[in-house]
Amino acid sequence: MLGRTLREVSTALKQGHITPTELCQKCLSLIKKTKFLNAYITVSEEVALKQAEESEKRYKKGHSLGDLDGIPVAVKDNFSTSSIETTCASNMLKGYVPPYNATVVQKLLDKGAVLMGKTNLDEFAMGSGSTNGVFGPVKNPWSYSKQHREKRKQKAHGENEDSNWLITGGSSGGSVAAAAAFTCFAALGSDTGGLTRNPAPHCGVVGFKPSYGLVSHHGLIPLVNSMDVPGILTRCVDDAAIVLGMLAGHDPKDSTTIQDPVKPFTLPTSADVNKLCTGIPKEYLAPELSSEVRSFWSKAANLFESEGAKVIEVSLPHASYSVVCYHALCTSEVASNMARFDGLEYGHRCDINVSTEAMYAATRWEGFNDVVRGRILSGNFFLLKENYENYFIKAQKVRQLIANDFVNVFNSEVDVLLTPTTLSEAVPYLEFIKEDNRTRSAQDDIFTQAVNMAGLPAVSVPVALSNQGLPIGLQFIGRAFCDQLLLTIAKWFEKQVQFPVIQLQELMDDCSSDFEIEKLSSVSLKQ
Repeated sequence: MLGRTLREVSTALKQGHITPTELCQKCLSLIKKTKFLNAYITVSEEVALKQAEESEKRYKKGHSLGDLDGIPVAVKDNFSTSSIETTCASNMLKGYVPPYNATVVQKLLDKGAVLMGKTNLDEFAMGSGSTNGVFGPVKNPWSYSKQHREKRKQKAHGENEDSNWLITGGSSGGSVAAAAAFTCFAALGSDTGGLTRNPAPHCGVVGFKPSYGLVSHHGLIPLVNSMDVPGILTRCVDDAAIVLGMLAGHDPKDSTTIQDPVKPFTLPTSADVNKLCTGIPKEYLAPELSSEVRSFWSKAANLFESEGAKVIEVSLPHASYSVVCYHALCTSEVASNMARFDGLEYGHRCDINVSTEAMYAATRWEGFNDVVRGRILSGNFFLLKENYENYFIKAQKVRQLIANDFVNVFNSEVDVLLTPTTLSEAVPYLEFIKEDNRTRSAQDDIFTQAVNMAGLPAVSVPVALSNQGLPIGLQFIGRAFCDQLLLTIAKWFEKQVQFPVIQLQELMDDCSSDFEIEKLSSVSLKQ
């Protein structure tokens, strides 16, 4: 059951093959057995069991709330959750319990979803590895897949192959790991420059970023308000569409959300792509792109062409400026957003009372890590009166040029863009930390940042396994508010490539005697 899709499990719940309480208990059991992944910061066991019991009562009365009723979900720990601690993986917010739910969280609960807990991340979502939060790094479940472990043993030459586990990517690594390890059926992440799509391919799951304004970000503790979007992580495209249908729509608490009513996001069982025009941005053929990702990208383009779709090369001439432009805008908004955490109004407060200035400095030194402090300093530099025009204003102008590039492409005959999501498969932790956070983020998000600056929808779909037995994914980018068309194309592609979903009994094969993973037969559907 735990290896099934959200839709399959929803059907099983409706048919009485399994109860919400049984399903919740199985997920809680697996969360405990995979604790070493460090995917969760807070496991809301009591809350989840209570919600599951309430769901079970509804099913018995025939009053199901829909496809999400009784379905275990997880939420990144930068979304506000009433009565559940929300930390952003930072000392600054340790112990903070919000008095309200983020809109997307409330919508999930209103549809009967069962909240398993809050997932781990880079501190305040600043990073691309999920390695710098105060609760420790997140480990990629694929580090322990049977095929990859055999490859590692061949290369290890006697050393402990588990000493250099794989990163998940970030900053939504906890949510991605939770979905990949079968501890939930959908997870929420946040996507500011690729924070959902970056880790998704590393863990073999679908990572979807909706159009900016389609889904409310009220209650999402902000990183960059003008780019932040709640992201959806599932094990198949159809499941992402189900969750999107529950979350999309106007929110009076978020003025950026669309005013028009949103239709249900129902994807067709089959799609005809022979009238489709797929664009391949020539600027995305980066020198650092691994040969395997490049090969799968080319094969995907050939697949569309073989099915009758038109595949053409397109140009996004300002794409090369996206990294530096994003850095200036991101750090500027970070500096503004982090100003509220001063020890008086919000967040941690130090014990120093010599002066207000000393208290501010000590509080922020204790509350923020080096990555957050570095971005605050950079942002404040860009926002200085003497620098404002030369940095922030110019970056805003470049952002508009980047957005116009996409408009020009989509105003031609192109329906969707096909690009890599990341430069390579997941890398080992010890290799990842050789680079500083800013450099790593710039490298890892080169294919995703421009999408956020343009406010477009994008989805990363797992394609195949690399020679090391690790997932590789590709990204589809669509027109603004054409999310359903984008997901329809992604679903068709997913069906063609048939990505091999990892099996539970292989997931943690021989990684620790302390964690004995259940066999699939023990969690199968009741007959």
